[in-house]
Amino acid sequence: MLLKKLLIIVVGIVSVASAQTKPSKKPSKYAIIPMPVLAGNPTTGLMLGVSPGVSFVNGNPATTSISNFLGGFIYTTKKQLLTSIRGSMFLDGDKWIFTTDVRYNINSQPTYGLSTKPQLADNTIIGKQNDGNIDNLFNGPSEFEMMGFNHFRLYQTVIKRHEASRFFYGVGYHLDAITKIDDNQLNLSANPPVLTHHYRYQNVKNLPLNRYTQSGISLNVSFDSRDNIANPYKGRLAAATFKINPSFLGSTAASSQLWLEYRDYIKLSASNPRNLLAVWSYAWLVTSGKVPYMFLPAVGWDMFSRSGRPYTQGRFRGEDLFYTEAEWRFPLKKKIGGVVFMNMSSASSRTEHVGLLTSAQFGYGAGFRYMLSEKNRVNLGIDYGRGRNGASGIFLNLNEYF
Repeated sequence: MLLKKLLIIVVGIVSVASAQTKPSKKPSKYAIIPMPVLAGNPTTGLMLGVSPGVSFVNGNPATTSISNFLGGFIYTTKKQLLTSIRGSMFLDGDKWIFTTDVRYNINSQPTYGLSTKPQLADNTIIGKQNDGNIDNLFNGPSEFEMMGFNHFRLYQTVIKRHEASRFFYGVGYHLDAITKIDDNQLNLSANPPVLTHHYRYQNVKNLPLNRYTQSGISLNVSFDSRDNIANPYKGRLAAATFKINPSFLGSTAASSQLWLEYRDYIKLSASNPRNLLAVWSYAWLVTSGKVPYMFLPAVGWDMFSRSGRPYTQGRFRGEDLFYTEAEWRFPLKKKIGGVVFMNMSSASSRTEHVGLLTSAQFGYGAGFRYMLSEKNRVNLGIDYGRGRNGASGIFLNLNEYF
């Protein structure tokens, strides 16, 4: 099975690289990277579609960062439809930055208990009664609980550069709507009732089970000195976003959340900028109110779904989440490079009185990079990762993970 996946991905790499190296009749300010998707995993089955990337400079190249957008239109044999447009556009001189994240997914994915504490995160409560004894409730089999849902997202952030500095500030609007929730294993008419983590959390918080919305505004500040957002060789990013989700804007329940992020790129060779150590950390915290289960902080739910290799999206979820990753990036040949990475996730469960950083789960792996566009530093990457309880996966992506 692993060999089959690798063969499929290698064929995709060759086709994309061939398309990129065809001569163009006239130069264009847009670098368009076609990205056929042909892969598979237990959650989605066989995936078929396209995930193209577009890079361009919207101003003076000497003073304006490269804008990058990634699209996606993917259909799976498990009848999932995954569509998205995500990226950032820099205006001339980086005076303004527009960041967009639009998605519509007809989705299904495994869900787990809150926190990274093995007793809660690894054990399903299917078939368990809430008799008041937490040890009994979470002493179930090590399984996931499947959930189907439709997800619409519209995020738009606008930030302004402060004079000639690399300090930015601005506002955003954020809408998430999850509908048609099918909590597959939930059966309240059984005797005893068959419960799930989603049902228990929503019931404790007095939140709806079949659909919910989060709609709010954000205040954003950042310092960004990266030389290229798609594939940095130097610089750093420090960012904070405070999101307020009031009921009068359509949120199912009023709440607020805080996102704190830091990225750094440490040069390891004076002669080769591609030999570097990249570090990424973020904290994602519920600061007030009640947040529905699928809107809680979770790995893989960052903008480009890059955190948490090798785990499935949402594998670790909680009211608070801390994530950190280090990746060594190094050249092998002119257009070929390699990476070795390791990450750590820690999530809390305030409901079960499990604090942040009292437990953690790790992932690790390695991969290769092929540079499709030297001018814009657009990489095609293939990684293999492993983690707890035999978790593993192959990941194909455009641009660096962070």
